[in-house]
Amino acid sequence: MAPGLRVRAFNCQCGNPLFFRNSTCLACQTPLGYVTELAQVVPLSPTNEPDVWTAWQSKGPRYHRCANLNTPASCNWMVPVDEVEPQAGLCRACRLNRTIPDLHEPKHPENGILWGRIELAKRRLVSALLVMGLPVASRETEDTEQGLMFDFLRAPDGGPPVMTGHNNGLITLNVIEADDLHREHARTNMHEQYRTVVGHMRHEVGHYYWDRLIAGSHWIDDCRVLFGDETRDYVDSLKQYYKEGPPADWPLKYVSAYSAAHPWEDWAECWAHYMHMSDMVDTASSFGLSLDQTRLEFTPFTRDVLFKPEHPDADRYLAFVNHWAELAMLTNGMARAMGQPDIYPFVLAHQVLAKLQFIHLVVSEERHRSDHASVSTIPV
Repeated sequence: MAPGLRVRAFNCQCGNPLFFRNSTCLACQTPLGYVTELAQVVPLSPTNEPDVWTAWQSKGPRYHRCANLNTPASCNWMVPVDEVEPQAGLCRACRLNRTIPDLHEPKHPENGILWGRIELAKRRLVSALLVMGLPVASRETEDTEQGLMFDFLRAPDGGPPVMTGHNNGLITLNVIEADDLHREHARTNMHEQYRTVVGHMRHEVGHYYWDRLIAGSHWIDDCRVLFGDETRDYVDSLKQYYKEGPPADWPLKYVSAYSAAHPWEDWAECWAHYMHMSDMVDTASSFGLSLDQTRLEFTPFTRDVLFKPEHPDADRYLAFVNHWAELAMLTNGMARAMGQPDIYPFVLAHQVLAKLQFIHLVVSEERHRSDHASVSTIPV
């Protein structure tokens, strides 16, 4: 049902449930690792070579553990043996880093903790992007023209602030965003409904994929119909937004107030929400959560809200959106039962659903292209 199924529930060979971040089974102490080709956390078996592993009791591909396993990043991802040397032992996620926080800064000993939280969010982001079939390559070591890289920076005391953002494949994140107190203070001051590290990353990577998938492509005209003309001056648009705020009717057209600032921000916000939705649906499906017997008062969305209502994939997309809407109602209700804020504090207007379908179509085309490329490169 989801646009690109990510398995989020895993089990050890002993039957114990595992989680995305686990590197050792807490029940039987079996080593664990995330294998990107399988998109799963799997139990590992040692080989007769030092520090070389296979998936549990298999004779399949051999792996090293990521060089960041025993750092504050605590990375549990695996690296194919032929990638260890050219990538300095780093996995598909860790090799995207260009700059990490100073782990030896005496004034900020918490930098390691903050970096670890950031890396966990980034691994969740990258795992989803890979399953979606999107291009994910290091700008430093794999694709120097169109690749992706991250700078995780902290402003020096008394220095200029670090601005989270994207520029030509470089995503910069202010490390302090991983501090819960700071982030909640910023969320409140900026009147935001939602602010998380993974949310920042999903938004900023949306800018990156606009450059990769939309700019100069056959999608550009339809994108402008839905999101607006991106050639409008970006700096002036942001100044106007911060001075005057969003238009009064923004909830009828946008997924968030900030989306109204500029078409690029509208795209990035919708991209982030598409990833929020698909990851939540995949997680619920992975754990076997069924909504068939729920007592939710819910009117399903119909084709008339879509951008391409006659598209062959329209019914599948609608099923995904309606499943998500019910899931959001359920999870929000459970959060309220614990006195917590809503997990998904947004309302999806009909125009937003059309934009989300557009993103779904763009992603689907890219996934089919990558699937075809993978098949075509298999030796005959």
